[in-house]
Amino acid sequence: MSLLERVSTLLRANLNDLVEKAEDPERMLKQVVLDMENQLLQVKTQVAIAIADQHLLEKKRAEHEQQSAEWRRKAELAVAKGQDDMARAALERAISQDELVKGFAEQAEDQKQEADNLRQALRKLEQKLSETRAQCEMLVAEHRRAKVVGRATKARETVGGSQEQTLGRMKGKVRVQAAQNAAASELLGPESLEDKFKALESEDKVEALLNEIKSRQTVQ
Repeated sequence: MSLLERVSTLLRANLNDLVEKAEDPERMLKQVVLDMENQLLQVKTQVAIAIADQHLLEKKRAEHEQQSAEWRRKAELAVAKGQDDMARAALERAISQDELVKGFAEQAEDQKQEADNLRQALRKLEQKLSETRAQCEMLVAEHRRAKVVGRATKARETVGGSQEQTLGRMKGKVRVQAAQNAAASELLGPESLEDKFKALESEDKVEALLNEIKSRQTVQ
């Protein structure tokens, strides 16, 4: 994969999709930023090389233009001196230099286009890296908050379940105690009408027995 293709892949990356698929989102996000920083460094290096190559090609084109002009000057000199053969040879050299000028000019133009493409990719990647860093910070914060909320929810569920079990046991004990208290109240409650009559009859028996004893003692 070429450098620009790798950059294009990074520019199209959707962090939210990557986070959803990652086992460790924080590590994955850090790796994405690191990859973009490495690609950015490579693009900067390639831009510098492309610009240097463009300048070199333009320099070569200019040198051959000067040589072509110099051979034409010599051809004119030869014509002025009546040396047509020398003039023809000089013009042949000039034409050869013109071909080189044309070739270097085309290469310089291609190199300029390549440098422009790399500059554009560099600007986009710099912008994407800045946005990605900010988005990663936000996603990491969301991920950490989600973990904290998850732990808190689990703790509440655990505590809530324990509390419900404790309350259930307390309610059971209260119901048992209430039943026992009700039974005791029934046993220790006010005397019924039957009980009162039994008490009166018992009192009469006691008084009869007491009078019987007193009578015996009086007779004696």
